[in-house]
Amino acid sequence: MLKQTYPNGKLEAYFIIQGFPLNSNGSHRAIHIHSFGDVSNGCDSTGGHYNPFSVNHPMHPGDFGNFEVQDGKIQKHWANLEATLFGPYSIFGKSMVVHKLADDLGKGNNQASLENGNAGTRLACCVIGSSSKASWDKFTALYEDF
Repeated sequence: MLKQTYPNGKLEAYFIIQGFPLNSNGSHRAIHIHSFGDVSNGCDSTGGHYNPFSVNHPMHPGDFGNFEVQDGKIQKHWANLEATLFGPYSIFGKSMVVHKLADDLGKGNNQASLENGNAGTRLACCVIGSSSKASWDKFTALYEDF
Protein backbone atom coordinates (compact mmCIF):
# COMPACT_ATOMS: atom_id res chain seq x y z
CA MET A 1 0.00 0.00 0.00
CA LEU A 2 1.13 3.53 -0.69
CA LYS A 3 0.43 6.62 1.37
CA GLN A 4 1.18 10.28 0.81
CA THR A 5 -0.82 12.69 2.93
CA TYR A 6 -0.17 15.93 1.07
CA PRO A 7 1.36 17.04 -2.26
CA ASN A 8 4.78 18.06 -0.91
CA GLY A 9 4.96 15.13 1.51
CA LYS A 10 7.10 12.07 1.00
CA LEU A 11 5.57 8.87 -0.30
CA GLU A 12 5.51 5.86 2.01
CA ALA A 13 5.17 2.26 0.83
CA TYR A 14 4.13 -0.80 2.77
CA PHE A 15 5.13 -3.94 0.90
CA ILE A 16 3.62 -7.27 1.92
CA ILE A 17 4.27 -9.68 -0.94
CA GLN A 18 3.83 -13.40 -0.37
CA GLY A 19 4.29 -16.53 -2.44
CA PHE A 20 8.05 -16.75 -2.86
CA PRO A 21 9.59 -20.22 -2.44
CA LEU A 22 10.53 -20.88 1.17
CA ASN A 23 14.05 -21.82 0.05
CA SER A 24 14.56 -18.27 -1.30
CA ASN A 25 15.39 -16.75 2.11
CA GLY A 26 18.01 -14.06 1.81
CA SER A 27 17.49 -13.56 -1.91
CA HIS A 28 16.58 -10.11 -3.19
CA ARG A 29 13.90 -8.95 -5.60
CA ALA A 30 13.63 -5.59 -7.31
CA ILE A 31 10.42 -3.54 -7.15
CA HIS A 32 9.83 -0.75 -9.67
CA ILE A 33 7.09 1.53 -10.96
CA HIS A 34 6.34 0.91 -14.65
CA SER A 35 4.83 3.33 -17.17
CA PHE A 36 1.38 1.86 -17.76
CA GLY A 37 -1.40 0.69 -15.50
CA ASP A 38 -2.19 -1.94 -18.11
CA VAL A 39 -2.20 -5.59 -17.06
CA SER A 40 -4.25 -6.84 -20.03
CA ASN A 41 -1.31 -9.07 -21.05
CA GLY A 42 -0.07 -9.70 -17.52
CA CYS A 43 2.97 -7.80 -16.37
CA ASP A 44 4.35 -7.62 -19.92
CA SER A 45 1.87 -4.86 -20.81
CA THR A 46 3.04 -2.51 -18.02
CA GLY A 47 5.70 -0.98 -20.28
CA GLY A 48 9.17 0.05 -19.22
CA HIS A 49 10.21 1.83 -16.05
CA TYR A 50 8.38 5.05 -15.34
CA ASN A 51 11.05 7.61 -16.26
CA PRO A 52 9.50 11.06 -16.79
CA PHE A 53 12.85 12.85 -16.46
CA SER A 54 14.76 10.63 -18.95
CA VAL A 55 17.50 9.79 -16.46
CA ASN A 56 19.53 6.63 -16.08
CA HIS A 57 18.56 3.91 -13.67
CA PRO A 58 18.39 3.96 -10.63
CA MET A 59 17.37 7.63 -10.61
CA HIS A 60 13.82 7.11 -11.92
CA PRO A 61 11.06 7.97 -9.47
CA GLY A 62 9.79 4.60 -8.40
CA ASP A 63 13.08 2.75 -8.56
CA PHE A 64 12.48 1.28 -5.15
CA GLY A 65 15.53 -0.99 -5.17
CA ASN A 66 15.91 -4.44 -3.69
CA PHE A 67 13.94 -6.22 -1.01
CA GLU A 68 14.98 -9.31 0.89
CA VAL A 69 12.77 -12.39 0.91
CA GLN A 70 12.27 -14.00 4.33
CA ASP A 71 9.97 -16.93 5.04
CA GLY A 72 8.55 -16.76 1.51
CA LYS A 73 7.59 -13.09 1.67
CA ILE A 74 8.75 -9.51 1.50
CA GLN A 75 7.47 -7.37 4.34
CA LYS A 76 8.91 -3.88 4.43
CA HIS A 77 7.88 -0.32 5.26
CA TRP A 78 9.75 2.17 3.08
CA ALA A 79 9.51 5.93 3.67
CA ASN A 80 10.76 9.07 1.94
CA LEU A 81 10.40 7.73 -1.59
CA GLU A 82 10.95 10.09 -4.50
CA ALA A 83 7.80 9.06 -6.37
CA THR A 84 4.59 11.03 -5.79
CA LEU A 85 0.84 10.48 -5.94
CA PHE A 86 0.23 14.17 -6.76
CA GLY A 87 0.82 16.51 -9.68
CA PRO A 88 2.05 16.03 -13.23
CA TYR A 89 4.52 13.25 -12.29
CA SER A 90 2.07 11.21 -10.27
CA ILE A 91 2.45 7.44 -10.29
CA PHE A 92 -1.30 7.09 -9.77
CA GLY A 93 -2.61 4.81 -12.54
CA LYS A 94 0.85 3.41 -13.28
CA SER A 95 1.87 -0.11 -12.22
CA MET A 96 4.15 -1.63 -9.62
CA VAL A 97 6.20 -4.66 -10.69
CA VAL A 98 8.10 -7.24 -8.67
CA HIS A 99 11.04 -8.69 -10.60
CA LYS A 100 12.70 -12.09 -10.37
CA LEU A 101 16.21 -10.76 -9.78
CA ALA A 102 17.94 -8.14 -7.71
CA ASP A 103 18.44 -4.71 -9.23
CA ASP A 104 22.09 -4.02 -10.11
CA LEU A 105 21.44 -0.31 -9.45
CA GLY A 106 22.77 0.77 -12.84
CA LYS A 107 26.21 -0.74 -12.24
CA GLY A 108 25.94 -3.60 -14.76
CA ASN A 109 28.05 -1.92 -17.47
CA ASN A 110 25.39 -2.37 -20.16
CA GLN A 111 22.41 -0.49 -21.58
CA ALA A 112 19.82 -2.69 -19.84
CA SER A 113 21.42 -1.85 -16.50
CA LEU A 114 20.92 1.86 -17.17
CA GLU A 115 17.30 1.27 -18.20
CA ASN A 116 16.05 -1.34 -15.74
CA GLY A 117 18.86 -2.56 -13.48
CA ASN A 118 18.97 -5.99 -15.15
CA ALA A 119 16.19 -7.01 -12.74
CA GLY A 120 14.94 -9.84 -14.94
CA THR A 121 11.53 -11.35 -15.51
CA ARG A 122 8.41 -9.71 -14.12
CA LEU A 123 6.93 -11.99 -11.44
CA ALA A 124 3.94 -9.97 -10.25
CA CYS A 125 2.33 -6.61 -10.84
CA CYS A 126 -0.59 -4.41 -9.89
CA VAL A 127 -2.11 -1.10 -10.92
CA ILE A 128 -1.65 1.80 -8.50
CA GLY A 129 -5.09 3.03 -7.51
CA SER A 130 -6.93 4.47 -4.54
CA SER A 131 -8.75 2.97 -1.59
CA SER A 132 -11.13 4.18 1.05
CA LYS A 133 -10.10 5.33 4.49
CA ALA A 134 -11.82 2.21 5.86
CA SER A 135 -9.49 0.00 3.78
CA TRP A 136 -6.46 1.90 5.02
CA ASP A 137 -7.63 1.62 8.63
CA LYS A 138 -8.20 -2.12 8.21
CA PHE A 139 -4.72 -2.57 6.75
CA THR A 140 -3.02 -0.60 9.51
CA ALA A 141 -4.97 -2.53 12.18
CA LEU A 142 -3.81 -5.86 10.70
CA TYR A 143 -0.19 -4.74 10.49
CA GLU A 144 0.09 -2.36 13.45
CA ASP A 145 3.49 -3.83 14.39
CA PHE A 146 4.80 -3.32 10.85
